[in-house]
Amino acid sequence: MAKKTETETPAEEPQIHSINLGDLNAVIQIIDVVTKRGAFEGAELGDVGAVRNRIQEFVRASTPAAPAAVTPAAEETTE
Repeated sequence: MAKKTETETPAEEPQIHSINLGDLNAVIQIIDVVTKRGAFEGAELGDVGAVRNRIQEFVRASTPAAPAAVTPAAEETTE
């Protein structure tokens, strides 16, 4: 009978692939570039533009708002 050794490694976990907002911004830029280069036929532009706009709205909605800048005058009134 074979003995188990401590050097045996468990089965590797499958890697989960993900995308982020930077990837989606890159997709928007790619669509803009290939559109300018004429890669799409006129009949396809409506669908391509609709997908681009949905991605852009998702990115906008998912991007946290920048915090308001604190001015020196505002700091003096809070002290």
